[in-house]
This record gives sequence, C-alpha cells and structure tokens, in this order.
Amino acid sequence: MTESSADHTLARRAILKGASLGVGAGLVSALTAQAQISAAGAAQASDGAIWSAEYWAKKGDVALNLWRKRVGAPKAGEPPLPLLFLVHGSSNSARSSYDLTVPGKGEYSLMNVFARYGYDVWTMDHDGYGHSGSSGNNSDVASGVEDLKAAVPVVARETGQAKMHFYGTSSGSIRAAAYAQVEPDRVDRLVLVAFTYKGAGAPEIANRAKQIEFYRNNNRRKRDAAMIRSIFTRDGHASSYDMAVPEAIIAVELKFGEEVPTGTYLDMAANLPLVDPKKVLAPVLMIRGIQDGNSTTEDLIDFFRQLPNGDRQFVILPHTAHSPGYSNNRHLLWYATRNFLAAPAAVAS
Repeated sequence: MTESSADHTLARRAILKGASLGVGAGLVSALTAQAQISAAGAAQASDGAIWSAEYWAKKGDVALNLWRKRVGAPKAGEPPLPLLFLVHGSSNSARSSYDLTVPGKGEYSLMNVFARYGYDVWTMDHDGYGHSGSSGNNSDVASGVEDLKAAVPVVARETGQAKMHFYGTSSGSIRAAAYAQVEPDRVDRLVLVAFTYKGAGAPEIANRAKQIEFYRNNNRRKRDAAMIRSIFTRDGHASSYDMAVPEAIIAVELKFGEEVPTGTYLDMAANLPLVDPKKVLAPVLMIRGIQDGNSTTEDLIDFFRQLPNGDRQFVILPHTAHSPGYSNNRHLLWYATRNFLAAPAAVAS
C-alpha cells in the first residue's frame, strides 16, 4: 500500500487495537460523549477570569521560564485541578506555541481553552528559546528531557501534585515521550501531536537530512519571518491555516532574535528513533494531521501498536497538516484531547 493510499484508507476508518480506540479523519465527530472529569478536576468549563503567573526553574546555571494559566488564582485548601504540561517544538517558544493571540481571528491559545475546561495549565521555554536562558548547547531532545526534569518539581511544589498530564507537539511530542520513558511516575496521560517515530517516507524529514552536516556543526539555525511562514506552506496545504497566524507568531518570536537551536532538527534528521514505544507506560493519545509532512500514518501506527498500555488512541485529523494547534481544525484537536484527558480509569480484569 502506498503512503497516500494508506493515509486515506486509515483516515476513513477507526483503528481498533487491543483495548484502544482509534479515530479516523471522517470519524472525529463520532468520538464518545465527554467523560466526566475525576473528582480532582472541574466537571464544567469555567467562565471565570483566567489567572496567569510566571515561574523559574534552574537546570545547572540555566534559568528556565515557566508560564501558568488557570481559571482563578490558586487558594489554600481548595481541591486541586488536574495538571496539564505543554511541551513546545523546534522553531517556536512556549507562549507563541500555546498562548498565541491572533487579533480578530478567534481563540488560538490552547492554555486558555484548557484552563476553561478546568485544568491548571503549564508550559516552559526550553534551553535557548524564548524567555529562558541558554547553555549554549543545541537544545536537542536529551537536553529537553533535562529541562523537564528541572521544571516538573517546580510544578509539583506549587500545586502539591507529583503527577500530571503531558502534551507535546512536533519535536515537543518527542521530548514529552522521551521524558515519559525516564520519569514514568510523573506522567499521568500523554498526548503526542504531530509526532515522528522513525521518519521513513516523511518528506520534511528527508529535507532535514540534507542539512545534517550544518546541524552537526552549528548549534543554532536561522528562524526568521520567512522560515516561520514556511512552516505553514511546506506541506503544500496552506489553506488549512489562516495566514494571520504566522504573522502573529512572527510578532512574538522575532523579539527573541532570528535564530533558534538546531538540536531537535539534527535529532530528527540523523538520530531517529528517539523514543522506544515499549518504554512509554502511560496511556497515550496520538494525533496526526492527515497532510503532515513530518510523518506517515504507517510510521506512527508502528509506534502505536508497540505501546504497552491498552489505554491508547490514534486520531487522524482531516484537512490538517503539521501544526494542528494553529490550524482551522484546531477545535477537533481540542475535542479529541479533552475527551482523552477526561477519560475515567479503566476497570482491571
């Protein structure tokens, strides 16, 4: 079966494996009704004011910036909200990835959306990105795991909860999955969006492979306005986005300069696979845009089938390329993620 025929065949049908539920592109609307959130979380979306705060973690001498949003400031003695930690990808920092404002174009902040769903939502700029300091390294996936090891204790200290949900997009999903391998006791449920496993047959991964020597010899790469715009056109499906989105990202990101670290690009060009699915013990939701050039459906299903936890789902989003959170169909991403995170615990046999 060719990549194209496999993608479209899988996009038309559910993938059922073990106790898992897979949802094809035409079946997203057929997801089960919203499960009740556990007693630790809010059962209804909140209309209150969203509160935010900034925190800092230290990885050696590097200061890492954390950003938090929830409905209402935390109060002593209140029931804890479920925690959601968002992990950003290769080219944009945390707030433009997950807390973006696009004037006149509706909601693009995943942090706002999930705060209103009743979550205590956190994110972080990785080493060399955004508001965080830089060690001077290339901020590869291994470095990102160390960043998360430094950040999670801050979240635990501030919330009194040692375990949380993780959500990563693009190389952020690789970082999140790699962290889940080494810190399984910290991870409740894991959402991998626009993930890449081995990268075979993925055109964007093949393009990066042409630049391996540059990435090996340089810890930073150019990420100017043209490069940011290219994220939305490189898969050949620019119509799946509103082009006001890259302009809003440019306005945020270029304040930090026109370069970002090369590490995750090198990892995805030369070092895949970076995650062993057999070592990811948490329940997992994998979400792929049907037109994502960073992966193929076959590659991700290979990863999905090896996951040891029967509580797992695979979702393909229609009319969506590599960046679902920025896409016109981001509401389907929110819907699938919300249902997965709010699922009740399985009953053991």
